[in-house]
Amino acid sequence: MSPARTTLVTGAVVSAGALLLAGCSGTSGTSSASPDTINYALPANFTPNWILPIGTAAHLNTNNSSISDSLWERLVAYDGSTGKIAWNKQASIATAADFASDGRSVDITLGNRTWSDGKPITSRDVEFWFNLIKANKEEWAGYNPGKAPDDWTSFKTVDDHHFTITFDKAYNSQWMLANELTDIHPLPQHAWDRTSATAAVSDADRTAEGAKKVWTYLNTAAKNISGYEKDALWKTISGPYSVKSFSTSGKVVLAANKKYDGGEKPNIATVNLLPFTTADAEKNALRSGSVDYGYIEATDLDQKDSFTAQGYSVKPWSGWAITYMPYNFNNPSMGAVFKQLYARQAVQKSIDQDSLAKVIFNGTAVPGYGPIPQAQSSDFLSPTQKNNPYPFSTSAAKSLLTSHGWTEQGGVMVCTDAGSGGSQCGEGVAKGTKFQMEVLSQSGSTVTDNMMSEIQSSLEKTGIKFSIKTAPVNSVLSQTPPCTASESICKWQLSFFGTAGSWYFNAFPTGDSLFQTKGGSNFGNYSNPEVDQLITASTTSNSAQAVQDYSAAVAKDLPVIWLPEPDYQISVVKGGLGGFSQDSLANFHPAQWKWTS
Repeated sequence: MSPARTTLVTGAVVSAGALLLAGCSGTSGTSSASPDTINYALPANFTPNWILPIGTAAHLNTNNSSISDSLWERLVAYDGSTGKIAWNKQASIATAADFASDGRSVDITLGNRTWSDGKPITSRDVEFWFNLIKANKEEWAGYNPGKAPDDWTSFKTVDDHHFTITFDKAYNSQWMLANELTDIHPLPQHAWDRTSATAAVSDADRTAEGAKKVWTYLNTAAKNISGYEKDALWKTISGPYSVKSFSTSGKVVLAANKKYDGGEKPNIATVNLLPFTTADAEKNALRSGSVDYGYIEATDLDQKDSFTAQGYSVKPWSGWAITYMPYNFNNPSMGAVFKQLYARQAVQKSIDQDSLAKVIFNGTAVPGYGPIPQAQSSDFLSPTQKNNPYPFSTSAAKSLLTSHGWTEQGGVMVCTDAGSGGSQCGEGVAKGTKFQMEVLSQSGSTVTDNMMSEIQSSLEKTGIKFSIKTAPVNSVLSQTPPCTASESICKWQLSFFGTAGSWYFNAFPTGDSLFQTKGGSNFGNYSNPEVDQLITASTTSNSAQAVQDYSAAVAKDLPVIWLPEPDYQISVVKGGLGGFSQDSLANFHPAQWKWTS
């Protein structure tokens, strides 16, 4: 949604779903016209608003994490900037991660690195992050019960450049490295370990009470956006860039960190991150030449030649994501219907993903049939999901319903044969129930509006009435939370927040947040004990078969309505700007940009 990507913010469905097509207004800017400057257009209406490299629920925005990563490098940086999602050791503080043979611990080695003030980066800086997260996990956006930091039982310092993290049981080392250890940001303990601006730096983080006070101090400072430029807190950095300015309107200027001693040295002295509130304003900025790296919408692809004629290249940015509409299985009126697998199969068979991808998205989307991203090839994808277990056929969908006690009346399927105890239409489905459902969909996107209209028309052929309401993406998310049937907020039936992708994964596409019972982003209250076991197996077994088994099971069980996965954005890049691949994890990496001509 990563909403968000994501770090674990990556995972937060708040970001990417709204990033590209939220609609764009203007910002001032002039052409960089300099080999020392780049003007980058931020996604519309998703202005940066957080600098601290620890995300909280109110700041789930991939732009925030991309900026903070440029200031404070991760312990283990995973990205797709080389064209393949992998550990980018050039942008990492750690140089090695050696897992124990029993899978219950990992020994980490740090590189010989320094903070911008000349102090060495040590194991104590990692412990500082660890202590803050342990004591304040409920406020950390990356937290899911049972996962980090719950599954980390101890942190043991060996020396300044070596430490060991012990786990509560054996885990899949690839998952632990790519999805949990990648969340760790070594933080400057010698500068930040204080409880107020006037308090002396100490070891306050080593008690739970002290760690809470330090957390409050850092988060309070991070809320003061207008103070970022001058606050000494944000001057002690490890990354290739520093903040030169950071406005409340969203414009951010990054300056190359001349004291950076890592492996991803910046090529550009000044990076201007430009906010927009309308797509037209951003396109006008591209046409005027005041944006070096921007974007257009899929509906604007017919204008591609006008941009290439100006010396731009148009490059689709493929995302490591899935797109879907969650059912609310606890909805009082339709929850019982949604719980019937045959009913979900009928809905899925009524979605013509091939046509949606080709026509609505102008070929900038790929059909998705399950919980593993399909825009890129991977060992995670099962043959079952890849081959589409529920191909489009409204006639087959209608037959599924009629064979389970439904009859079409006035164009809408009605349960006319509930059977003994409701067994024909399904448990809890009363005779006379109409198959009609409503989606609350994010507003502001022509692409989304057109897709919903096409889905409405297709479902109508099956005899399913589909009503559409729209709201801004943040409102959609707030109005469609996990809930119980007795709560007034539980009246929602379907939710859509994925114009540019509903969920951006970390490198390992696990389903613990999305589809595990009571997962942190399991909006529709889906619960299947078999799937729970498969998700657990995928995070604990080192066998590739474990995640493929999960892929197949969830593709068949349909916890959500699968939809085409669009490109994250259609990038428009000025000629001569290169040296990088667009990161499918939906992050941008200013240090990798350079003028090649």
